[in-house]
Amino acid sequence: MAARLPVPVFTNLNDAYQDLSFAAKQGVRWDELTQEFEKRFGRKPTYIARAPGRVNLIGEHIDYALFGVFPAAIEQDVLIACAPHSSDETPAPGTVRAHNMETKYAPQTFTPMLLPPSGLQEKEKQAQEDKAAASSVHAEGWHMDIDKTQLRWESYVKAGYYGVLNHFFSPSASNNTQPIPVDILVTGTLPSGSGLSSSAAMVVASTLVFLAVNGKLEGLKKGRLVEMAVENEKRVGVNSGGMDQAASILSSLNSALYITFYPSLNAELIPLPTSPPRAAVFVCANSLVVSDKVVGGSESSVYGISHLPPSCAVIKGAKTRYNLRVVETLVAARILARKLNLQISSPSKKPFTLREVLSAYFGLDEKEEGAIDPQLLGAGLEDILTEVEVLRPERLGFRNDDQNSDKGEIQIGLTMDEMVQASGLSNDEFRNIFLSWVDVEASHFQVYKRAKHIFSEALRVLQFRQLCLSSSQSLGNDETSTSTADVLKSLGNLMNASQESCASLYECSCPELDELTQITREAGAYGSRLTGAGWGGCTISLVDESDVQGFIQRVKARYGPYQNLNDTELEEVIFATRPGSGAFVFKLE
Repeated sequence: MAARLPVPVFTNLNDAYQDLSFAAKQGVRWDELTQEFEKRFGRKPTYIARAPGRVNLIGEHIDYALFGVFPAAIEQDVLIACAPHSSDETPAPGTVRAHNMETKYAPQTFTPMLLPPSGLQEKEKQAQEDKAAASSVHAEGWHMDIDKTQLRWESYVKAGYYGVLNHFFSPSASNNTQPIPVDILVTGTLPSGSGLSSSAAMVVASTLVFLAVNGKLEGLKKGRLVEMAVENEKRVGVNSGGMDQAASILSSLNSALYITFYPSLNAELIPLPTSPPRAAVFVCANSLVVSDKVVGGSESSVYGISHLPPSCAVIKGAKTRYNLRVVETLVAARILARKLNLQISSPSKKPFTLREVLSAYFGLDEKEEGAIDPQLLGAGLEDILTEVEVLRPERLGFRNDDQNSDKGEIQIGLTMDEMVQASGLSNDEFRNIFLSWVDVEASHFQVYKRAKHIFSEALRVLQFRQLCLSSSQSLGNDETSTSTADVLKSLGNLMNASQESCASLYECSCPELDELTQITREAGAYGSRLTGAGWGGCTISLVDESDVQGFIQRVKARYGPYQNLNDTELEEVIFATRPGSGAFVFKLE
């Protein structure tokens, strides 16, 4: 299993990338990073950590409900070069001089503080009040200021460093070792807010580089690194479900990942039907609308994409979008379990997920019996999709007078008071469980629509997985061009259904993404959908490999924001990708 493999350390780029032509192409960039590091710090780096971005082929906004997802790593990535600080100065233990290859970001210097016992007690109290950042974090001795209201590039560096400090440099350890002073240089090719997991890649690379330079990589398994990276990213104010970090770390060349989170993390490598006679690739297309998942202001990039069009729109509002959806899905799980008379064991102050509701619906204790077989899980999802209708406002006993006559979709949802009443909790209990750790804003809450999307999207992931497996298994059995084309069309149909659900039920699309997915389908894609959190960012389209260049030109001709781009700019906003390898550390000799 991928999660049980050690984090790889390479000394040769050919071995790291497993593709000679790609390694040669990347080698130029790595040389530039090494030379710039030496120019700035007076010596060559000792390590370079690489963490790729990812595309989620299908399975949007279901990882934090603990359902399986289907991402793949991509070529675009974050690189961080590092070396122990060496000069006549003697900086404090753990001091970091952090530079960014993009010159518009000023160099930063920061030093972690080791808090005294009184400070620890105060910090533990604060952590209890901030469950989003401390849900799985032990009492800490180290502290660094991270401003969660802004997407500053160094905040992601600090977030990765934080986890290394508090897991590997405990003040109570008998050897009492100290983190060494470090110089780092950051570069990247992932545009922020594009839905390609730029923030997770940054945190993964940061975590890796501080582990490597402090000699803490030996024996570390990929699954443990995923857990650390998820924990670390919460420090910048994002309640991540874990898909982004797992995809960046666990991916393997030429395969997608079927990642499950319940009852524990598991990753299954799944080959994609991209072989002749009907080879296909995935094409990412950036809507050029930037989605800001964190409350407050945003820099245009967390590590240095400066040449994208300045007209990129920025959508902000974690309180009304990303974090709100997290709360709505957790409340939906509570209300659905209550309506179905399901008993779910959970600490009184911790919400449970829709995946745990499904487990209770099966009557299984999966912590003892292991994960449900995908085929059985699919049957269960089909069954519970009929039960989710009890979450309609009128079925819960609340008025519904704002109904779309064409689709019958509930638009008005539940007020806060109605949602609290449906949960069976007191107002204080409800707010303590669901709202004490996150800020949200809404006049009405859409628990029915969110639950329906999550269950139906989880089912589509399983259907996508099975189609890929069936196609791979039939390759040696006189597979015909027609049968492969049928598989690609079926995969495309699932992608299109996912986009429709994201737009109408989860409401995480936006006009630009709706337009771009429609254009890509009419330009020849088998299917197209948003990828990432939504509200901007990228689409992912399944396209015949022989038609990629023609496809890109047809999209450019019809999508307004692309029409004035030159060739270099166009290559950065729409590009084909195949599944790539996951994060690694490169040791310079």
